[in-house]
Amino acid sequence: MSSILTDKRTATLAGYVDDRVGASKIVKTFARKIFPDHWSFMLGEIALYTFVVLLISGTFLTFWYTPSMALTTYEGSYAPLVGQTVSEAYETTLNISFDIRGGLLMRQIHHWAALLFVAAILAHMARVFVTGAFRKPRELNWIVGCLLAILALAAGFTGYSLPDDLLSGNGLRIISGVIQAIPVVGTYLAFFIFGGEFPGEVIIPRLFILHVMLIPAALLALIGVHLGLLVLHKHMQFPAPGRTNTNVVGYPVFPVYAAKAGGFFFIVFGVVVLMAAVVTINPIWAYGPYDPSPIGAGTQPDWYILFVDGALRLMPGWLGPIPTEFTTFGYVWSLNILLPGAVVPGLMIMALFAYPWVEQWLSGDTREHHLLDRPRNKPTRTGLGVAALVFYVVMALAATNDLVATHFHISINDMTYVLRTLFFVGPPLAFWVTKRVCLGLQRRDRDLALHGRETGRIVRTADGEYFEVHEPLDVYERWNLVQQEADQLVPLPTGKASGLDKLRARMSAFFFEDRIEPVTPAELEAAHAHDDGHGRALEGDTDPHAVSASGRGSETGHGH
Repeated sequence: MSSILTDKRTATLAGYVDDRVGASKIVKTFARKIFPDHWSFMLGEIALYTFVVLLISGTFLTFWYTPSMALTTYEGSYAPLVGQTVSEAYETTLNISFDIRGGLLMRQIHHWAALLFVAAILAHMARVFVTGAFRKPRELNWIVGCLLAILALAAGFTGYSLPDDLLSGNGLRIISGVIQAIPVVGTYLAFFIFGGEFPGEVIIPRLFILHVMLIPAALLALIGVHLGLLVLHKHMQFPAPGRTNTNVVGYPVFPVYAAKAGGFFFIVFGVVVLMAAVVTINPIWAYGPYDPSPIGAGTQPDWYILFVDGALRLMPGWLGPIPTEFTTFGYVWSLNILLPGAVVPGLMIMALFAYPWVEQWLSGDTREHHLLDRPRNKPTRTGLGVAALVFYVVMALAATNDLVATHFHISINDMTYVLRTLFFVGPPLAFWVTKRVCLGLQRRDRDLALHGRETGRIVRTADGEYFEVHEPLDVYERWNLVQQEADQLVPLPTGKASGLDKLRARMSAFFFEDRIEPVTPAELEAAHAHDDGHGRALEGDTDPHAVSASGRGSETGHGH
Protein backbone atom coordinates (compact mmCIF):
# COMPACT_ATOMS: atom_id res chain seq x y z
CA MET A 1 0.00 0.00 0.00
CA SER A 2 2.84 2.39 0.91
CA SER A 3 4.58 1.71 -2.42
CA ILE A 4 1.39 2.58 -4.32
CA LEU A 5 1.10 5.86 -2.40
CA THR A 6 4.76 6.62 -3.11
CA ASP A 7 4.27 5.98 -6.83
CA LYS A 8 1.22 8.27 -6.90
CA ARG A 9 3.11 11.04 -5.13
CA THR A 10 6.04 10.68 -7.53
CA ALA A 11 3.69 10.78 -10.53
CA THR A 12 1.96 13.86 -9.10
CA LEU A 13 5.28 15.63 -8.57
CA ALA A 14 6.48 14.69 -12.05
CA GLY A 15 3.24 15.95 -13.56
CA TYR A 16 3.53 19.21 -11.63
CA VAL A 17 7.07 19.82 -12.91
CA ASP A 18 6.17 18.77 -16.47
CA ASP A 19 3.20 21.14 -16.63
CA ARG A 20 5.42 24.08 -15.76
CA VAL A 21 8.71 23.43 -17.56
CA GLY A 22 7.81 20.87 -20.24
CA ALA A 23 10.38 18.41 -18.93
CA SER A 24 8.90 15.41 -20.74
CA LYS A 25 9.37 17.05 -24.14
CA ILE A 26 12.96 17.95 -23.34
CA VAL A 27 13.77 14.45 -22.07
CA LYS A 28 11.98 12.81 -25.00
CA THR A 29 13.82 14.92 -27.56
CA PHE A 30 17.22 14.42 -25.92
CA ALA A 31 16.65 10.68 -25.36
CA ARG A 32 16.12 10.20 -29.09
CA LYS A 33 19.22 12.16 -30.00
CA ILE A 34 21.49 10.11 -32.25
CA PHE A 35 25.25 10.10 -31.71
CA PRO A 36 27.72 8.48 -34.13
CA ASP A 37 30.14 5.92 -32.80
CA HIS A 38 33.91 6.30 -33.24
CA TRP A 39 36.83 5.89 -30.84
CA SER A 40 38.19 9.39 -31.49
CA PHE A 41 34.99 10.96 -30.14
CA MET A 42 35.99 9.60 -26.72
CA LEU A 43 38.73 12.23 -26.46
CA GLY A 44 36.14 14.90 -25.74
CA GLU A 45 34.44 12.59 -23.25
CA ILE A 46 37.73 12.07 -21.40
CA ALA A 47 38.07 15.84 -21.07
CA LEU A 48 34.54 16.11 -19.67
CA TYR A 49 34.95 13.22 -17.24
CA THR A 50 38.32 14.38 -15.92
CA PHE A 51 36.75 17.80 -15.31
CA VAL A 52 34.12 16.10 -13.15
CA VAL A 53 36.90 14.32 -11.26
CA LEU A 54 38.63 17.68 -10.78
CA LEU A 55 35.49 19.22 -9.31
CA ILE A 56 35.03 16.33 -6.86
CA SER A 57 38.66 16.12 -5.72
CA GLY A 58 39.08 19.91 -5.65
CA THR A 59 36.07 20.28 -3.36
CA PHE A 60 37.67 17.81 -0.95
CA LEU A 61 40.98 19.71 -0.92
CA THR A 62 39.42 23.12 -0.22
CA PHE A 63 38.14 21.89 3.14
CA TRP A 64 41.68 21.82 4.58
CA TYR A 65 43.71 24.19 2.40
CA THR A 66 44.44 27.73 3.61
CA PRO A 67 45.30 30.20 0.82
CA SER A 68 47.58 32.42 2.89
CA MET A 69 51.20 33.52 2.53
CA ALA A 70 51.43 34.38 6.23
CA LEU A 71 54.47 32.73 7.82
CA THR A 72 54.17 30.03 10.45
CA THR A 73 56.32 27.30 12.00
CA TYR A 74 55.69 23.82 10.66
CA GLU A 75 54.88 21.26 13.38
CA GLY A 76 53.31 18.51 11.31
CA SER A 77 54.12 14.84 10.65
CA TYR A 78 56.89 15.32 8.09
CA ALA A 79 59.94 15.27 10.34
CA PRO A 80 62.59 16.81 8.00
CA LEU A 81 60.63 20.09 7.89
CA VAL A 82 59.57 20.32 11.54
CA GLY A 83 60.56 23.67 13.02
CA GLN A 84 61.05 25.41 9.67
CA THR A 85 59.34 28.67 8.80
CA VAL A 86 56.85 28.11 5.99
CA SER A 87 53.74 29.77 4.62
CA GLU A 88 50.30 28.65 5.75
CA ALA A 89 49.57 27.56 2.18
CA TYR A 90 52.58 25.23 2.21
CA GLU A 91 51.84 24.00 5.74
CA THR A 92 48.22 23.07 4.99
CA THR A 93 49.25 21.35 1.76
CA LEU A 94 51.70 19.24 3.77
CA ASN A 95 48.98 18.52 6.31
CA ILE A 96 46.65 17.33 3.56
CA SER A 97 49.43 15.05 2.30
CA PHE A 98 50.48 13.53 5.67
CA ASP A 99 47.81 14.17 8.30
CA ILE A 100 44.44 14.00 6.51
CA ARG A 101 43.18 10.49 5.84
CA GLY A 102 43.21 9.99 2.06
CA GLY A 103 44.57 13.49 1.55
CA LEU A 104 47.67 12.55 -0.42
CA LEU A 105 45.67 10.23 -2.66
CA MET A 106 43.13 13.01 -3.31
CA ARG A 107 45.91 15.53 -4.06
CA GLN A 108 47.42 13.17 -6.59
CA ILE A 109 44.03 12.35 -8.11
CA HIS A 110 43.49 16.09 -8.56
CA HIS A 111 46.90 16.64 -10.14
CA TRP A 112 46.75 13.66 -12.51
CA ALA A 113 43.19 14.56 -13.51
CA ALA A 114 44.38 18.10 -14.30
CA LEU A 115 47.15 16.80 -16.56
CA LEU A 116 44.74 14.43 -18.35
CA PHE A 117 42.13 17.19 -18.64
CA VAL A 118 44.50 19.44 -20.56
CA ALA A 119 45.86 16.54 -22.62
CA ALA A 120 42.36 15.37 -23.57
CA ILE A 121 41.28 18.88 -24.61
CA LEU A 122 44.34 19.36 -26.81
CA ALA A 123 44.03 15.87 -28.32
CA HIS A 124 40.34 16.52 -28.97
CA MET A 125 41.20 19.81 -30.67
CA ALA A 126 43.84 18.06 -32.78
CA ARG A 127 41.21 15.55 -33.94
CA VAL A 128 38.79 18.36 -34.74
CA PHE A 129 41.53 20.17 -36.68
CA VAL A 130 42.78 17.34 -38.89
CA THR A 131 39.25 16.10 -39.68
CA GLY A 132 37.86 19.55 -40.51
CA ALA A 133 35.20 19.54 -37.80
CA PHE A 134 35.70 23.31 -37.38
CA ARG A 135 34.10 24.18 -40.74
CA LYS A 136 30.78 25.93 -41.19
CA PRO A 137 28.54 25.97 -39.15
CA ARG A 138 30.91 25.03 -36.30
CA GLU A 139 33.37 27.93 -36.36
CA LEU A 140 31.96 29.36 -33.13
CA ASN A 141 32.26 25.99 -31.41
CA TRP A 142 35.93 25.94 -32.45
CA ILE A 143 36.35 29.32 -30.75
CA VAL A 144 34.66 27.92 -27.64
CA GLY A 145 37.06 24.96 -27.73
CA CYS A 146 40.05 27.30 -27.99
CA LEU A 147 38.78 29.29 -24.99
CA LEU A 148 38.33 26.03 -23.06
CA ALA A 149 41.93 25.06 -23.83
CA ILE A 150 43.22 28.44 -22.65
CA LEU A 151 41.15 28.26 -19.46
CA ALA A 152 42.37 24.69 -18.86
CA LEU A 153 45.97 25.96 -19.05
CA ALA A 154 45.08 28.80 -16.69
CA ALA A 155 43.38 26.43 -14.25
CA GLY A 156 46.38 24.12 -14.32
CA PHE A 157 48.89 26.91 -13.72
CA THR A 158 46.92 28.58 -10.92
CA GLY A 159 46.46 25.24 -9.15
CA TYR A 160 50.11 24.30 -9.70
CA SER A 161 51.14 27.52 -7.90
CA LEU A 162 48.94 27.12 -4.81
CA PRO A 163 51.21 24.84 -2.66
CA ASP A 164 53.78 27.69 -2.46
CA ASP A 165 56.68 25.27 -2.70
CA LEU A 166 60.03 25.96 -4.36
CA LEU A 167 58.98 24.52 -7.73
CA SER A 168 55.76 26.54 -8.03
CA GLY A 169 57.50 29.65 -6.72
CA ASN A 170 60.07 29.41 -9.50
CA GLY A 171 57.20 29.24 -11.99
CA LEU A 172 55.67 32.38 -10.54
CA ARG A 173 59.06 34.09 -10.73
CA ILE A 174 59.20 33.34 -14.47
CA ILE A 175 55.67 34.70 -14.98
CA SER A 176 56.66 37.82 -13.03
CA GLY A 177 59.65 38.30 -15.33
CA VAL A 178 57.53 37.90 -18.47
CA ILE A 179 55.01 40.46 -17.18
CA GLN A 180 57.78 42.93 -16.31
CA ALA A 181 59.20 42.55 -19.84
CA ILE A 182 56.08 44.18 -21.31
CA PRO A 183 57.26 47.63 -22.45
CA VAL A 184 56.29 50.68 -20.39
CA VAL A 185 53.50 49.10 -18.32
CA GLY A 186 55.11 45.79 -17.33
CA THR A 187 56.56 46.86 -14.01
CA TYR A 188 53.34 48.52 -12.88
CA LEU A 189 51.31 45.50 -13.99
CA ALA A 190 53.53 43.12 -12.02
CA PHE A 191 53.21 45.33 -8.92
CA PHE A 192 49.44 45.29 -9.28
CA ILE A 193 49.22 41.50 -9.70
CA PHE A 194 51.62 40.59 -6.90
CA GLY A 195 50.59 43.41 -4.58
CA GLY A 196 54.08 44.89 -4.48
CA GLU A 197 57.59 43.56 -4.99
CA PHE A 198 57.71 39.87 -5.92
CA PRO A 199 56.59 37.59 -4.30
CA GLY A 200 54.40 39.91 -2.23
CA GLU A 201 51.76 38.58 0.15
CA VAL A 202 48.59 38.41 -1.95
CA ILE A 203 49.36 36.32 -5.02
CA ILE A 204 48.38 32.96 -3.45
CA PRO A 205 44.94 34.19 -2.24
CA ARG A 206 44.32 35.76 -5.64
CA LEU A 207 45.31 32.60 -7.50
CA PHE A 208 43.08 30.61 -5.15
CA ILE A 209 40.03 32.73 -6.05
CA LEU A 210 40.83 32.30 -9.73
CA HIS A 211 41.40 28.56 -9.36
CA VAL A 212 38.35 27.57 -7.32
CA MET A 213 35.75 30.15 -8.39
CA LEU A 214 36.25 32.20 -11.54
CA ILE A 215 38.00 29.74 -13.84
CA PRO A 216 35.77 26.72 -12.95
CA ALA A 217 32.66 28.90 -13.42
CA ALA A 218 33.91 30.01 -16.84
CA LEU A 219 34.78 26.40 -17.75
CA LEU A 220 31.32 25.19 -16.74
CA ALA A 221 29.66 27.93 -18.78
CA LEU A 222 31.77 27.22 -21.87
CA ILE A 223 31.25 23.45 -21.57
CA GLY A 224 27.51 24.11 -21.50
CA VAL A 225 27.77 26.31 -24.59
CA HIS A 226 29.98 23.72 -26.30
CA LEU A 227 27.53 20.87 -25.67
CA GLY A 228 24.56 23.07 -26.60
CA LEU A 229 26.12 23.93 -29.96
CA LEU A 230 26.92 20.24 -30.44
CA VAL A 231 23.25 19.33 -30.03
CA LEU A 232 22.13 22.25 -32.19
CA HIS A 233 24.43 21.50 -35.12
CA LYS A 234 24.32 17.68 -34.89
CA HIS A 235 27.40 15.60 -34.18
CA MET A 236 29.73 15.29 -37.17
CA GLN A 237 30.46 11.79 -38.41
CA PHE A 238 33.09 10.05 -40.47
CA PRO A 239 32.10 9.27 -44.07
CA ALA A 240 30.56 5.86 -44.67
CA PRO A 241 27.82 4.43 -46.89
CA GLY A 242 24.46 5.92 -45.93
CA ARG A 243 25.97 8.88 -44.07
CA THR A 244 25.28 12.26 -45.62
CA ASN A 245 25.29 15.94 -44.72
CA THR A 246 21.61 15.69 -43.80
CA ASN A 247 21.57 12.75 -41.39
CA VAL A 248 23.40 11.22 -38.43
CA VAL A 249 23.90 7.47 -38.24
CA GLY A 250 24.61 6.04 -34.81
CA TYR A 251 22.99 5.15 -31.51
CA PRO A 252 20.34 7.00 -29.45
CA VAL A 253 21.28 8.62 -26.14
CA PHE A 254 18.97 6.32 -24.19
CA PRO A 255 19.61 3.56 -23.50
CA VAL A 256 22.68 2.78 -25.62
CA TYR A 257 24.83 5.90 -25.51
CA ALA A 258 24.00 6.74 -21.88
CA ALA A 259 25.06 3.26 -20.77
CA LYS A 260 28.30 3.42 -22.76
CA ALA A 261 29.11 6.93 -21.56
CA GLY A 262 28.39 6.03 -17.94
CA GLY A 263 30.64 3.01 -18.11
CA PHE A 264 33.39 5.02 -19.77
CA PHE A 265 33.22 7.62 -17.00
CA PHE A 266 33.99 4.99 -14.37
CA ILE A 267 36.82 3.63 -16.52
CA VAL A 268 38.38 7.10 -16.72
CA PHE A 269 37.82 7.65 -13.00
CA GLY A 270 39.39 4.28 -12.20
CA VAL A 271 42.46 4.93 -14.37
CA VAL A 272 43.02 8.32 -12.71
CA VAL A 273 42.73 6.79 -9.22
CA LEU A 274 45.09 3.97 -10.18
CA MET A 275 47.68 6.43 -11.48
CA ALA A 276 47.34 8.53 -8.32
CA ALA A 277 47.73 5.47 -6.12
CA VAL A 278 50.92 4.10 -7.69
CA VAL A 279 52.72 7.08 -9.29
CA THR A 280 53.91 9.99 -7.13
CA ILE A 281 53.45 13.45 -8.61
CA ASN A 282 54.45 16.88 -7.29
CA PRO A 283 56.13 15.78 -4.01
CA ILE A 284 56.28 19.26 -2.50
CA TRP A 285 58.00 17.97 0.66
CA ALA A 286 61.04 17.14 -1.50
CA TYR A 287 61.21 20.66 -2.94
CA GLY A 288 60.73 22.56 0.29
CA PRO A 289 58.95 25.88 0.88
CA TYR A 290 59.44 28.74 -1.54
CA ASP A 291 62.27 31.14 -0.88
CA PRO A 292 63.11 33.81 -3.51
CA SER A 293 66.86 33.40 -2.97
CA PRO A 294 67.51 29.79 -4.15
CA ILE A 295 66.46 28.16 -7.40
CA GLY A 296 66.59 24.45 -8.09
CA ALA A 297 68.24 22.89 -11.14
CA GLY A 298 66.20 20.37 -13.06
CA THR A 299 62.90 22.03 -12.20
CA GLN A 300 60.36 21.95 -15.00
CA PRO A 301 56.69 22.98 -14.96
CA ASP A 302 53.86 20.64 -15.91
CA TRP A 303 54.05 19.45 -19.50
CA TYR A 304 51.53 21.90 -20.94
CA ILE A 305 53.68 24.91 -19.91
CA LEU A 306 56.97 23.37 -21.08
CA PHE A 307 56.84 25.17 -24.43
CA VAL A 308 56.98 28.61 -22.77
CA ASP A 309 59.91 27.61 -20.56
CA GLY A 310 61.66 26.07 -23.57
CA ALA A 311 61.17 29.15 -25.72
CA LEU A 312 62.75 31.27 -22.97
CA ARG A 313 65.76 28.94 -22.83
CA LEU A 314 66.22 28.97 -26.61
CA MET A 315 66.15 32.75 -26.97
CA PRO A 316 69.68 34.11 -27.55
CA GLY A 317 71.04 37.30 -26.06
CA TRP A 318 71.83 38.67 -29.50
CA LEU A 319 70.01 38.49 -32.83
CA GLY A 320 72.96 38.92 -35.13
CA PRO A 321 74.45 42.35 -34.35
CA ILE A 322 71.31 43.47 -32.46
CA PRO A 323 71.06 42.87 -28.68
CA THR A 324 67.76 41.48 -27.44
CA GLU A 325 67.86 43.68 -24.34
CA PHE A 326 68.48 47.42 -24.61
CA THR A 327 67.38 50.73 -23.10
CA THR A 328 65.44 53.41 -24.99
CA PHE A 329 63.82 56.57 -23.64
CA GLY A 330 64.60 55.44 -20.12
CA TYR A 331 62.79 52.08 -20.51
CA VAL A 332 64.43 48.65 -20.61
CA TRP A 333 63.26 46.55 -23.55
CA SER A 334 63.79 42.86 -22.67
CA LEU A 335 62.96 41.25 -26.01
CA ASN A 336 64.82 38.11 -24.91
CA ILE A 337 61.96 37.55 -22.44
CA LEU A 338 59.06 39.29 -24.18
CA LEU A 339 59.38 37.50 -27.54
CA PRO A 340 59.48 33.87 -26.29
CA GLY A 341 57.36 34.42 -23.18
CA ALA A 342 54.50 36.46 -24.63
CA VAL A 343 54.78 36.98 -28.40
CA VAL A 344 55.28 33.33 -29.39
CA PRO A 345 52.34 32.02 -27.28
CA GLY A 346 50.23 34.98 -28.44
CA LEU A 347 50.88 34.21 -32.11
CA MET A 348 50.06 30.54 -31.54
CA ILE A 349 46.72 31.45 -29.93
CA MET A 350 45.87 33.95 -32.69
CA ALA A 351 46.59 31.33 -35.36
CA LEU A 352 44.28 28.85 -33.61
CA PHE A 353 41.41 31.33 -33.42
CA ALA A 354 41.77 32.50 -37.02
CA TYR A 355 42.33 29.20 -38.84
CA PRO A 356 38.68 28.25 -39.68
CA TRP A 357 38.12 31.56 -41.44
CA VAL A 358 41.54 31.45 -43.16
CA GLU A 359 40.83 28.05 -44.70
CA GLN A 360 37.32 29.12 -45.71
CA TRP A 361 38.73 32.26 -47.33
CA LEU A 362 41.36 30.31 -49.25
CA SER A 363 38.99 27.58 -50.43
CA GLY A 364 35.97 29.78 -51.13
CA ASP A 365 33.85 27.00 -49.62
CA THR A 366 30.98 28.49 -47.61
CA ARG A 367 28.78 25.38 -47.57
CA GLU A 368 27.73 23.57 -44.40
CA HIS A 369 29.75 20.45 -43.63
CA HIS A 370 28.52 17.60 -41.45
CA LEU A 371 30.91 14.89 -42.68
CA LEU A 372 34.49 14.69 -41.44
CA ASP A 373 37.57 14.59 -43.66
CA ARG A 374 40.06 11.78 -43.70
CA PRO A 375 43.34 13.51 -42.66
CA ARG A 376 45.19 12.06 -45.65
CA ASN A 377 42.73 13.74 -48.01
CA LYS A 378 43.70 17.19 -46.67
CA PRO A 379 47.51 16.97 -46.83
CA THR A 380 48.25 20.66 -46.28
CA ARG A 381 46.02 20.93 -43.23
CA THR A 382 47.41 17.70 -41.78
CA GLY A 383 50.95 18.87 -42.51
CA LEU A 384 50.32 22.12 -40.66
CA GLY A 385 49.02 20.17 -37.67
CA VAL A 386 52.12 17.96 -37.54
CA ALA A 387 54.36 21.02 -37.98
CA ALA A 388 52.67 22.66 -34.98
CA LEU A 389 53.23 19.48 -32.96
CA VAL A 390 56.94 19.42 -33.87
CA PHE A 391 57.15 23.13 -33.01
CA TYR A 392 55.81 22.35 -29.53
CA VAL A 393 58.02 19.28 -29.06
CA VAL A 394 61.18 21.24 -29.91
CA MET A 395 60.33 23.90 -27.31
CA ALA A 396 59.36 21.24 -24.76
CA LEU A 397 62.71 19.49 -25.26
CA ALA A 398 64.47 22.81 -24.77
CA ALA A 399 62.77 23.12 -21.38
CA THR A 400 64.49 19.88 -20.34
CA ASN A 401 67.94 20.73 -21.73
CA ASP A 402 69.60 20.64 -18.30
CA LEU A 403 68.21 17.19 -17.49
CA VAL A 404 69.09 15.80 -20.94
CA ALA A 405 72.61 17.20 -20.67
CA THR A 406 73.27 15.68 -17.24
CA HIS A 407 71.63 12.30 -17.92
CA PHE A 408 73.19 11.70 -21.36
CA HIS A 409 76.50 13.53 -20.70
CA ILE A 410 76.27 15.94 -23.61
CA SER A 411 77.05 19.62 -23.84
CA ILE A 412 74.10 21.80 -22.92
CA ASN A 413 75.40 24.45 -25.32
CA ASP A 414 75.53 22.00 -28.24
CA MET A 415 72.02 20.85 -27.42
CA THR A 416 70.80 24.44 -27.34
CA TYR A 417 72.33 25.17 -30.76
CA VAL A 418 70.75 22.05 -32.25
CA LEU A 419 67.33 22.91 -30.82
CA ARG A 420 67.61 26.50 -32.05
CA THR A 421 68.19 25.12 -35.54
CA LEU A 422 65.29 22.69 -35.21
CA PHE A 423 63.06 25.55 -34.01
CA PHE A 424 63.22 26.95 -37.56
CA VAL A 425 63.97 23.84 -39.63
CA GLY A 426 61.89 21.18 -37.84
CA PRO A 427 58.33 22.44 -38.49
CA PRO A 428 58.81 23.05 -42.27
CA LEU A 429 60.53 19.67 -42.63
CA ALA A 430 57.73 17.94 -40.71
CA PHE A 431 55.16 19.74 -42.89
CA TRP A 432 56.86 18.62 -46.12
CA VAL A 433 57.26 14.99 -45.00
CA THR A 434 53.66 14.77 -43.75
CA LYS A 435 52.28 16.26 -46.93
CA ARG A 436 54.28 13.81 -49.08
CA VAL A 437 53.07 10.90 -46.94
CA CYS A 438 49.43 12.02 -47.27
CA LEU A 439 49.75 12.36 -51.06
CA GLY A 440 51.35 8.93 -51.23
CA LEU A 441 48.49 7.43 -49.23
CA GLN A 442 46.00 9.12 -51.55
CA ARG A 443 47.73 7.59 -54.58
CA ARG A 444 47.58 4.21 -52.89
CA ASP A 445 43.88 4.67 -52.16
CA ARG A 446 43.24 5.64 -55.76
CA ASP A 447 44.99 2.53 -57.05
CA LEU A 448 43.09 0.32 -54.59
CA ALA A 449 39.76 1.81 -55.63
CA LEU A 450 40.46 1.32 -59.34
CA HIS A 451 42.15 -2.07 -59.33
CA GLY A 452 41.64 -3.72 -55.95
CA ARG A 453 44.19 -5.20 -53.58
CA GLU A 454 47.34 -6.91 -54.88
CA THR A 455 47.46 -10.65 -54.19
CA GLY A 456 50.98 -11.48 -55.41
CA ARG A 457 49.56 -14.20 -57.68
CA ILE A 458 50.77 -14.02 -61.31
CA VAL A 459 48.59 -15.56 -64.05
CA ARG A 460 49.49 -16.26 -67.68
CA THR A 461 46.82 -15.96 -70.35
CA ALA A 462 46.42 -18.22 -73.39
CA ASP A 463 48.15 -15.68 -75.64
CA GLY A 464 51.20 -15.44 -73.32
CA GLU A 465 50.34 -12.28 -71.42
CA TYR A 466 51.19 -12.11 -67.71
CA PHE A 467 49.28 -10.13 -65.14
CA GLU A 468 48.81 -10.02 -61.37
CA VAL A 469 45.42 -11.00 -59.98
CA HIS A 470 43.86 -8.32 -57.80
CA GLU A 471 41.49 -9.10 -54.96
CA PRO A 472 38.28 -7.04 -55.09
CA LEU A 473 37.66 -4.57 -52.28
CA ASP A 474 34.58 -4.77 -50.16
CA VAL A 475 32.06 -2.26 -51.53
CA TYR A 476 31.94 -0.42 -48.19
CA GLU A 477 35.73 -0.21 -48.04
CA ARG A 478 35.86 1.12 -51.59
CA TRP A 479 33.24 3.75 -50.77
CA ASN A 480 35.60 5.35 -48.24
CA LEU A 481 38.26 5.66 -50.95
CA VAL A 482 36.10 7.49 -53.51
CA GLN A 483 33.69 9.64 -51.48
CA GLN A 484 35.83 12.76 -51.01
CA GLU A 485 35.35 15.89 -53.10
CA ALA A 486 38.09 17.56 -55.11
CA ASP A 487 39.54 20.75 -53.64
CA GLN A 488 38.97 23.89 -55.66
CA LEU A 489 41.65 26.55 -56.06
CA VAL A 490 40.87 30.25 -56.03
CA PRO A 491 42.03 31.35 -59.52
CA LEU A 492 44.59 34.08 -60.05
CA PRO A 493 42.79 37.35 -60.77
CA THR A 494 43.05 38.72 -64.28
CA GLY A 495 43.62 42.36 -65.10
CA LYS A 496 43.77 44.84 -62.25
CA ALA A 497 43.53 43.14 -58.87
CA SER A 498 44.30 44.12 -55.32
CA GLY A 499 47.28 42.75 -53.49
CA LEU A 500 44.92 40.92 -51.15
CA ASP A 501 43.30 39.05 -54.05
CA LYS A 502 46.72 38.03 -55.37
CA LEU A 503 47.78 36.89 -51.92
CA ARG A 504 44.60 34.84 -51.60
CA ALA A 505 45.22 33.12 -54.94
CA ARG A 506 48.83 32.29 -54.08
CA MET A 507 47.96 30.95 -50.64
CA SER A 508 45.09 28.93 -52.12
CA ALA A 509 47.55 27.36 -54.54
CA PHE A 510 49.85 26.54 -51.60
CA PHE A 511 46.97 24.84 -49.79
CA PHE A 512 45.28 22.96 -52.62
CA GLU A 513 47.50 22.80 -55.73
CA ASP A 514 49.33 19.61 -54.71
CA ARG A 515 46.51 17.08 -54.60
CA ILE A 516 45.38 13.76 -55.98
CA GLU A 517 42.05 13.96 -57.75
CA PRO A 518 39.48 11.53 -56.32
CA VAL A 519 38.26 8.65 -58.43
CA THR A 520 35.19 9.51 -60.49
CA PRO A 521 32.40 7.00 -61.29
CA ALA A 522 33.47 7.08 -64.94
CA GLU A 523 37.07 6.20 -64.05
CA LEU A 524 35.87 3.41 -61.78
CA GLU A 525 33.71 1.94 -64.51
CA ALA A 526 36.49 2.22 -67.08
CA ALA A 527 39.01 0.55 -64.75
CA HIS A 528 36.67 -2.37 -64.08
CA ALA A 529 35.94 -2.74 -67.76
CA HIS A 530 39.68 -2.89 -68.42
CA ASP A 531 40.09 -5.50 -65.67
CA ASP A 532 37.22 -7.52 -67.17
CA GLY A 533 38.97 -7.49 -70.50
CA HIS A 534 42.02 -9.07 -68.94
CA GLY A 535 40.11 -11.70 -67.04
CA ARG A 536 40.37 -9.94 -63.70
CA ALA A 537 36.75 -9.10 -62.97
CA LEU A 538 36.17 -7.69 -59.51
CA GLU A 539 33.17 -9.54 -58.19
CA GLY A 540 30.40 -7.92 -56.19
CA ASP A 541 30.82 -4.48 -57.77
CA THR A 542 28.01 -2.03 -57.28
CA ASP A 543 27.83 1.71 -57.34
CA PRO A 544 29.64 2.71 -54.14
CA HIS A 545 27.56 5.86 -53.88
CA ALA A 546 24.31 3.87 -53.80
CA VAL A 547 25.05 1.77 -50.72
CA SER A 548 22.72 2.49 -47.78
CA ALA A 549 23.28 1.99 -44.09
CA SER A 550 21.34 -0.46 -42.01
CA GLY A 551 21.14 -1.70 -38.46
CA ARG A 552 21.60 1.65 -36.74
CA GLY A 553 19.51 4.64 -35.82
CA SER A 554 19.49 7.67 -38.07
CA GLU A 555 18.22 11.19 -37.68
CA THR A 556 17.85 13.67 -40.52
CA GLY A 557 17.80 17.42 -40.81
CA HIS A 558 20.33 20.06 -39.88
CA GLY A 559 18.47 21.22 -36.81
CA HIS A 560 18.56 17.99 -34.82
